[in-house]
Amino acid sequence: MAPGGIDEKWAAALWSLAASAMFLWPVVYRYFPGIQLFEYSLSKYSRRLVFLVFPYIHITFPEFSGERMKRSDAYAAIESYLAASCTQSATKLKAELGKDSSSLTLSMDEYEEVTDDFRGVRIWWTSVSRSPPQNSFSFYPQPDSRRYFRLVFHRRHRDLVVGSYLDHVLAAGREAAFRNRRRKLYTNNPTNNSFGYKKSVWSHVTFTHPSTFATLAMDPDKKREIVADLEAFRSGKDFYAKIGKPWKRGYLLHGPPGTGKSTMIAAIANYLDYDVYDLELTSVKDNTELRKLFIETTGKSIIVIEDIDCSLDLTGERKKKKKKDDKEEDGKEGDRKPPVKPHGDDEKQSKVTLSGLLNFIDGLWSACGGERLIIFTTNHVEKLDPALIRRGRMDKHIEMSYCCFEAFKVLAANYLGIVDGDHRLLEDVRVLLDEVKMTPADVAENLMPKSGDDAESCLRRLIQELEEAREKATVRVEEGNSTDGTAESEVLFFSYFKELVGKEVTVELKNDLTTRGTLHSVDQYLNIKLENIKVVDEDKYPHMSKTSSDPVIFHSCFISRSRSLRCLCSADPKGTGSRPDEIVSGMVEKLLQREENKALVDGLEKASAKVDRASEALADIER
Repeated sequence: MAPGGIDEKWAAALWSLAASAMFLWPVVYRYFPGIQLFEYSLSKYSRRLVFLVFPYIHITFPEFSGERMKRSDAYAAIESYLAASCTQSATKLKAELGKDSSSLTLSMDEYEEVTDDFRGVRIWWTSVSRSPPQNSFSFYPQPDSRRYFRLVFHRRHRDLVVGSYLDHVLAAGREAAFRNRRRKLYTNNPTNNSFGYKKSVWSHVTFTHPSTFATLAMDPDKKREIVADLEAFRSGKDFYAKIGKPWKRGYLLHGPPGTGKSTMIAAIANYLDYDVYDLELTSVKDNTELRKLFIETTGKSIIVIEDIDCSLDLTGERKKKKKKDDKEEDGKEGDRKPPVKPHGDDEKQSKVTLSGLLNFIDGLWSACGGERLIIFTTNHVEKLDPALIRRGRMDKHIEMSYCCFEAFKVLAANYLGIVDGDHRLLEDVRVLLDEVKMTPADVAENLMPKSGDDAESCLRRLIQELEEAREKATVRVEEGNSTDGTAESEVLFFSYFKELVGKEVTVELKNDLTTRGTLHSVDQYLNIKLENIKVVDEDKYPHMSKTSSDPVIFHSCFISRSRSLRCLCSADPKGTGSRPDEIVSGMVEKLLQREENKALVDGLEKASAKVDRASEALADIER
């Protein structure tokens, strides 16, 4: 044996004994419960002993939770709170400029400890980072390190910390994060991953649209109404809870292209300081995927579906299905095999249904979270299913109409710096805008200063454009080739409106009648019901859409009683060679003989006094 050493035989015996003990210990531990009880008691009393010596409680807040490793909201709130409140006492800090932050932010570095005082109680926070186990396996990507915050406090303050302090930290942290964030514009990621996994169902960029209500080209009264509604919604948390409704509100923006629907959404987002979720329905696989997207949205946000009449075939879907079912019942089963669709095309096609979209808007799942606006936009509100846009789903319908003079003044101030109507050409613009329909986008394009242009040059360019548009509309009416489906009936209506109802045609009234539809307005102002009027010989009028032929029929019936048929039709039906008054007379006679038009006849009789006034006025015009 070497001096000061251990004999090799003894060393071998010790190694053999240790190996035997390691092998036998699991067997002894399993079949001798007394050993387990002894170990439990030893651990229990040792913890009590340590607790007497070190009476502090530890709470850990990991950055990620769950197998999918979703970032914890509590961790993010604590990080913002500590960065705002406790970094003054820290000696190790890290500076970051994230894409969602408007300024450089300082936060605790790893393994740094700070203190916080709450109601006279001292509390310690520590930032910790650990590497994940190398032998762990998951289908989902793992972070390079696992970070967490550790909260330490004395055991006698447990109730205060758990009951009040943590709520204070989370609330203050969320508020600090909301102040320092940049608002985001989200879009949904397509469902195309075979393993059913993607990093996030939403991707985003920083939302920096400059639109505000001050720069929005719209009638000031309508803007004030919208702002008041938004303010009531933002401060209405308690009210919605009292009436038992989820804290959400639906807006339907409808109107022709170029009237500012998308700009309105940006102005709403900037006013409320909300994030925007732009939902592309065509990339949503099915109703389940739509529900997942909604769950992943946050509060204080706007969910937008633009051009909903074009996103999916949701307009009249139930009617089409009913007709298809009727045809299948009439036909014989098995006569013809249905065509087989390619498997790939069927998978790519969105299977979102009208029912799924309705549940998304105001079903049970719509109550998840709170403080959300849901906004639909459409160019053709009449094409949408009434169930989709009824009150309760789309609570407020906002009509984005053609440019009126009040909206033009906003554009003139924005583009040319003209305020308070201080220019001699503004009156010319006012007169033309009363006669011509032009979208705010077209008006703004004409007001856009080119190189070397001054305000007067831009206004003259706009006036020239309006005059050309008026001439084109006049030519279309004279030739009977109205392409917008309303010009002919509008000319007739506005020519005789004052004589018919004894009311001046104001700018507001004309915009209202033009954008809401002439037929509905005539029905409203003359109290005549025209819901079920059918067009006679409609195939002879190929240039007229349904929206134009309905008002023409009304005027035909109305003016026929005043014996002024020549004022009605400006175009001869294609290929008939008949006089307009003869054609109208024939249409009127056939219409009045129909049983379903009895309401029209009764309405005309009740409006006889107004008809007589119109007869005299039209006779004077003809003479």
